[in-house]
Amino acid sequence: MIKTSVDKRRVCVIGAGTAGLCALKNSLEAGLDAVAYERGTEIGGTWIFSEEMPKNEYDEVHSSMYEGLRTNLPKEVMGYPDYSYPDDIAESFITSNQVLEFLRSYAEHFKLKPHIKLQHEVIRVRPRLDDWEVYVWDHSTDTCDPIYYDFVYVCNGHYTEPDLPEVEGLDLFEGKKMHSHLYRKADKFKDARVLIIGAGPSGMDITNHVREAAKQVFLSHHLSTTPNTAFMGNVTQKPDVQRFTKDGAVFTDGSTESFDHVMFCTGYKYTFPCLSTDVGVQVIDNFVQPLWKHCVNINHPTMAFVGLPFNVIPTHIFDMQVRFTLKFFTGQRKFPSREQMIADLEQEIGERWGCGVRNQNKAHQMGERQFVYYNELASIAGIENIKPVIHKLMKDCGKKYIFELDTYRSNKYTIVDDENFLKNGEAIV
Repeated sequence: MIKTSVDKRRVCVIGAGTAGLCALKNSLEAGLDAVAYERGTEIGGTWIFSEEMPKNEYDEVHSSMYEGLRTNLPKEVMGYPDYSYPDDIAESFITSNQVLEFLRSYAEHFKLKPHIKLQHEVIRVRPRLDDWEVYVWDHSTDTCDPIYYDFVYVCNGHYTEPDLPEVEGLDLFEGKKMHSHLYRKADKFKDARVLIIGAGPSGMDITNHVREAAKQVFLSHHLSTTPNTAFMGNVTQKPDVQRFTKDGAVFTDGSTESFDHVMFCTGYKYTFPCLSTDVGVQVIDNFVQPLWKHCVNINHPTMAFVGLPFNVIPTHIFDMQVRFTLKFFTGQRKFPSREQMIADLEQEIGERWGCGVRNQNKAHQMGERQFVYYNELASIAGIENIKPVIHKLMKDCGKKYIFELDTYRSNKYTIVDDENFLKNGEAIV
């Protein structure tokens, strides 16, 4: 491809889910020539419900949605900064299909569809001297061709590759084993005894679903605070599994239980199968590195990863990372030197380790750090920060799945202005 000085700079967006759509929309608004490639037949990413199961050990399933799922965050914090959920949805905690409809309306509103290529899979990305070579497989014609871009946004999501812990004796267990990624309906566990490992948002919610069909559920976790399962009559909390046996497990407190199924709600691995090794990014213990500010490829700064941080305000952080990187891609800001970016990364790692976070697989975990992170992005790039009311609302509903799983989704939030919100019609100070 021959480029001239008057050519529009070209952007490749990998994926058309929540992150990919806002990368596409903001790139177009910045005056760039952007295309989003989505290997599925529709937009929406992980929010598309599908009962499809892997055909073999090499096959991938991209949906993690299950029957009866409702969001664990209110829709009032799940919209984009410039596009909110419609007021005619009364509930705050909504279904996966309502999220999917919202994403479709976002694409329609901003006229993104002409710039999205469905059933087009990016199978290889590699850097050249001054641009990116992107091989795209068109599933509809079964052809694969290279296309050249100036910038790449990696928005392939991270809910595809299950992270399964290594536990002694798992291969001896004769019952059924699965990861929550493939959980779809509770009736599969009718009258069974089930062990669920992990008490994050998915683990807690799936436990509440499964216990309605199962005879007995054991919830194994190592949370420092005990979740509220008092309303789940047939759920027993257990510590970590020490080892599996033929028909059950021995736990770290010495107790034993027998069960028919084990389900791992233990999270996911970051994977980027389409990126060549010379992209210069590697994943070590789920730590994607080296990245500046959790999104910019330090070795090739014209590539950005959107959506790696977790325990955050998802949609807002996607949008903010895109607006942050676009300031540099469009030349309005200049990247620091590679040495400075490495120094910034090492400083943050040191701060995390200093706070007791020694596990590399938590390198992208934010929690309370997210608010410092948002301030950094806004300050460095001169972009609008997330509104204070979103911060406040997020703090109000955080961790409710642990202590108020049976009631918190009945709460209804209303945003009043940039600073204030109502909870069930009452102002929250």
